[in-house]
Amino acid sequence: MAGTSNTNLIATRYVSALLDMAEKEKLTEQVEKDLQELSAMIKESADLQALINNPLMNREQQRDGILAIAENAKLQKLTGNFLGVIADNRRLTALPQIIKAFQDELRQRRGEVEAKVETAFALSPAQTDALQKQLSKTMGTNVTLDVEVNKDLLGGMVVTVGSRMIDDSVRRKLERLQRTMSTGSNENQTQLKEVG
Repeated sequence: MAGTSNTNLIATRYVSALLDMAEKEKLTEQVEKDLQELSAMIKESADLQALINNPLMNREQQRDGILAIAENAKLQKLTGNFLGVIADNRRLTALPQIIKAFQDELRQRRGEVEAKVETAFALSPAQTDALQKQLSKTMGTNVTLDVEVNKDLLGGMVVTVGSRMIDDSVRRKLERLQRTMSTGSNENQTQLKEVG
């Protein structure tokens, strides 16, 4: 638990410095895009996960590796320099938390709220846009979406904004139907016993 809060504190410090520099150089959107790409790469690449999590790699190896990735991905110079500093300080293991903290801080500065959306199937760009607009209108503030596919839902979606959750999934509807039917079934059995 202490380790997690320590990592979050480290992430917050790095993020504040990066965001301040990005805003000063008017590169906020580019850095945001870079970090989104980097986050996707971390999720998809076992090699990148090994690079950032391997305690046996020395500082120079990690720095050279992450800078090579930044160059190949054509990330902004500011983003590359930032990754170099993180590697020099042996903080690459905190990179996923740093990226999340960056997104959270940026949303806060923009006055946005994030909605976590789980869908049974991938949404089209038009569906995502319509959902984002509807949620923004409902919430009365700009809402950004974090959309994930969860095939267990069977159909529909689950939307979570802060502590509010709207569960319109087929799975939840089936669970409610099953509860209703089992309650009704118990009542019917009771009535039959009373008749008999």
